[in-house]
Amino acid sequence: MSNFSFAEWSNLLDQWGASSSSSNADHKPEKTIPTTTSVERLIKEIENPLTREHALFALSRNREIRANLAPLLWNSTGTIYLLLEEITTAYRVMSSPDLVARATNNVCNALVLLQCVASHPDTRMNLIKANVPYYLYPFLEAKNKEKQYEYLRLTSLGIIGALVKVDNAEIVHFLLQSEIVPLCLRCMEVGNELSKTVATFIIQKILVQDEGLRYFCSFAERFFALTRVMGTMVDKPVGEPSLRLLKHIIRCYVRLSDCPRACDGFKISLPSKFRDATILNLIQDDPEALEWLGQLFVNIATGNRGSPPLIEETLSILPS
Repeated sequence: MSNFSFAEWSNLLDQWGASSSSSNADHKPEKTIPTTTSVERLIKEIENPLTREHALFALSRNREIRANLAPLLWNSTGTIYLLLEEITTAYRVMSSPDLVARATNNVCNALVLLQCVASHPDTRMNLIKANVPYYLYPFLEAKNKEKQYEYLRLTSLGIIGALVKVDNAEIVHFLLQSEIVPLCLRCMEVGNELSKTVATFIIQKILVQDEGLRYFCSFAERFFALTRVMGTMVDKPVGEPSLRLLKHIIRCYVRLSDCPRACDGFKISLPSKFRDATILNLIQDDPEALEWLGQLFVNIATGNRGSPPLIEETLSILPS
């Protein structure tokens, strides 16, 4: 299964380069690896409104320190509160032209630091217990496609993606209860290629858990909402989905096909490109994707009546 590494998340974010803003032009990250003392000093500077912008930028853009930054952020007094305070400042201007690049940069740098916390095994669950993902949902609800909104969308998705990267049933349960799925589907519809890719990755990781599979297969509305959005991405009239996005989509279809009812649904809801040679031309040089697609077709053809007992038992008591 294809996973994003922390470095890859960083590369995705850098493609939308908040650091290119003129407001940060004079604040270049240090070339040398900062010492623990200098990192702690930067964290302390977050407390001061006059030095916060530079501190957020320096901490979020220096990749050498990100791996060990999370415990320092979480355990320093008031820092997470200040990051959330910075994030909520964007709420007031989400529907106005005032969402300018500088404000977006500050918020996104704060989001990148929260992604560090979400990626670290010692602090990941702290975000869940503190209900921090709820602070991200206004950015995922936005339908705007301007660059500032896309960057907020992508950085917010990056935090959720970091949470689900490890297969953890408790995290998936929290996200399902907090209604993350409709937000991911919206991002898959209105986001750019990067946002679509990360949102689809999140759905894929949710589906890995049995609760996630039940979520989509227990109600026809949920199942067809997901397959409609994925089908639109595959069959889009202009251009083709990237290979990385396409592989995540195929993995979602394969996991859904573990449910016999889903196999029945696929007989009428598969993307048209899955029914001809188009899809094969897109993945012909990727043996892994070809294997997944072959497994999907086998599952659909056989109805996959040998599904795991837990799924079968749960779905058998549901009304047809």
